[in-house]
Amino acid sequence: MTPLDCFHCGEPADGEPPITLELDGQDRFFCCQGCKAVCEIIHSEGLTGFYQLRTETAVTPRQLTDSELDRLRELDHPLVQQAFVSPVKGGQEAQLLIGGITCAACIWLLENHLKKQPGVLSFSVNHTTQRARLVWAQDKAALSDLLIAIHELGYTARPYQSDAVEEQLKAEHRSMLIRLAVAGIGTFQSMMLAFPLYFEVGSGLSPEFVSFFRWFSLLVATPVVFYSAGPFFRNAQRDIRVRHLTMDVPVAIAIGLAYLASAWVTVMGGEEVYFESVSMFTFFLLLGRYIEVQARYRAGLTSNVLAGFHPTVATRVDGEDTEIIPAHQVKPGDVVRIRPGETLPVDGVILRGQSTLNESALTGEYLPETRVPGDTVHAGSINGENPLDVQVEKSGAQTRLSGILRILDRVQSEKPAVARMADRIASKFVGRVLILAPVVWVGWWLAGADNAFDITLSVLVVTCPCALSLATPTAITAATIKLRRLGFLPTRGHALESMNTIDTVVFDKTGTLTKGELSLIDTRVVGSKDKDTCLRIAAGLEQHSEHPIARVFHNRPAAAIDHVNNHLGRGLSGQFGDRGFFIGHRAFVAQHTSAQAPESEVHSGMEIWLASEDEWLASFRLDDQPREDAAQAVKALQDAGIRTLLLSGDRSGHVRQIADMLGIDEAIGQASPEEKLNVLNRLRSEGRQVMMVGDGLNDLPSMAGAGISVAMGTAADLTQLKADAVLLNGQLMQLVEALNTSRRARKIIRQNMAWALVYNVCALPLAAAGMVPPWLAAIGMSLSSLIVVLNALRLGLKTRSANPDRAQEFGVQATP
Repeated sequence: MTPLDCFHCGEPADGEPPITLELDGQDRFFCCQGCKAVCEIIHSEGLTGFYQLRTETAVTPRQLTDSELDRLRELDHPLVQQAFVSPVKGGQEAQLLIGGITCAACIWLLENHLKKQPGVLSFSVNHTTQRARLVWAQDKAALSDLLIAIHELGYTARPYQSDAVEEQLKAEHRSMLIRLAVAGIGTFQSMMLAFPLYFEVGSGLSPEFVSFFRWFSLLVATPVVFYSAGPFFRNAQRDIRVRHLTMDVPVAIAIGLAYLASAWVTVMGGEEVYFESVSMFTFFLLLGRYIEVQARYRAGLTSNVLAGFHPTVATRVDGEDTEIIPAHQVKPGDVVRIRPGETLPVDGVILRGQSTLNESALTGEYLPETRVPGDTVHAGSINGENPLDVQVEKSGAQTRLSGILRILDRVQSEKPAVARMADRIASKFVGRVLILAPVVWVGWWLAGADNAFDITLSVLVVTCPCALSLATPTAITAATIKLRRLGFLPTRGHALESMNTIDTVVFDKTGTLTKGELSLIDTRVVGSKDKDTCLRIAAGLEQHSEHPIARVFHNRPAAAIDHVNNHLGRGLSGQFGDRGFFIGHRAFVAQHTSAQAPESEVHSGMEIWLASEDEWLASFRLDDQPREDAAQAVKALQDAGIRTLLLSGDRSGHVRQIADMLGIDEAIGQASPEEKLNVLNRLRSEGRQVMMVGDGLNDLPSMAGAGISVAMGTAADLTQLKADAVLLNGQLMQLVEALNTSRRARKIIRQNMAWALVYNVCALPLAAAGMVPPWLAAIGMSLSSLIVVLNALRLGLKTRSANPDRAQEFGVQATP
């Protein structure tokens, strides 16, 4: 860190005049007053160890605006707290989501700082999830005061609200992990006792020792059968009741019969027990299902931000009074007030106020639109700078946002033909297996064989669909783990399998092919000041605004501007030294400067101007730019013979420009969610197998209508919840690797299915002829399953450089 770097956050500290603070006899430089204030707080509380412990620089703090303070104060309302605060012994407990954490030292600082606040009983932060648990005495401190204390350090805090889906996934994940652990322990323990007996290592043992081993194995296998294998029995019972046979039926019968027969032999005496086979079978099946549950759990299938699209409360206006009520109580004709930063809970018409609305959730348009009295607004839009009074026209299930979700549910309820065919095949296979076992028993019983049950059990075990049931899920699981390391995470079991046939990839634009945010593209100096000075003045002015345009300048070195005024929807003015400066739209700046306006160049995107009272200084061009690897990914897909198409709700001119930059031939702009779905249906009617890659609620219907839907990692949680896969790191090249991996997975699935079929065809006649004892059938079943699993694990290996053809199939280099 150089002397001109901020001591707190590491950003350049080149403000005018310099911001310094004497610490331990040495002057420290700061980039802004916020960093200086945080440093003073840390030193006054004796928490200077933060600067020695941290491994990453801190986040630059930002002063809260009045509207943000008002929103934090609203969290003190009992109706609002119902969603995330619960009573505990001695106080109240709140679940919070903390933003801005960069390393473990941040957590140390937060925890120690909060513990010094009045009324705080405990405060802890989970580094992995960045979720915090706050327990405080409500009579000694307001929740908003404690959240403001977090913001004072430069971090953010908002209520964390888990929904029913997430709670269900958590419970399922925890239960499955315990079941898997029990089955694993049972497998290892029973194998230790069984294998010496199989290979006659214990031939010199007395019958008492053999009986002891069997009783101990019974003790070990019992919790495996009744607890770990419990879901198989419940599912089998359900399948039999509804007369729809799945793999769980023969699985449950095999586990149940093997366990009961082994328990009978243990109690009454006999030749063979199969406790280790029962435990191993249960463990392998649970392992595949557990990893699938874990993949969905870690995919972000939560609705943390669901409240951002469906607010739980609304502010109803009644004359001069306002009242916070549950959102579901809002009725048509009511007037609700939407403060800056809040999300509209209803469709309606603006009565009072003027502001900009971010409507990207509905339209895909990344630029905020100015809305004035008389304009129609929709639920899901986010208010910008100023409060709005909106007269409600539609609420609840009648809003446009709810309509989008209904379209989504309707499309998702239509099961694809491949899934229906798989269900029919599985049902017929299971039916044949269930008929075969009793036929064998009757045949041997009529023949007078004493070992009819053993032969029947051998047939049932040797033909148990263990390998068949593991053939597909283990391959998909191995491929999923590999892709998860790459940042591409399938969230549906059919995703990888369905990707084999993809021949068309449809991209959304905003947030998918592009970064989804405004950025500074070009600065054109037209006055006497240099570029750096113009940028510092612009940043100093824009620091006093929360408009999306202003955020482009928030993390830049800023000059100290005084007397800043925000001119709604037009720009800002302020005093720097003895001169007035203005930034904003061209017409606004022209009204406040005496100089003649320079020529404006033709360009896409947005242009804002900076001028003094008597001179035009610079123009700043802002636009949404393509991701770094977008062009490379599009080219790799096209080289593989995959058709690419750009489908966006954004304005057509910009859509066409992005398509030309990336080499996409076909581009459709200004498409509503319904129109996007129509395009997808047209492609499917042409026989195309479509993958849709999108970001945002407006993409949900079309994503659901595609064969495979992929959500960007920056997408809203609701989008990820409904998508078939999530591109966590936003690297579009991983789409190419995902398609490559899916084809390898298909090949391995076919190999596994072929092996399982050959094994069953060869083993069945031998077992039915009485040539395979039950213990050998159990070993054969386990080895068959092991071969399937080991073959599937090859998917996790890196692609060999000696075999570049497979990588070149998709236009990428093989991984060495």
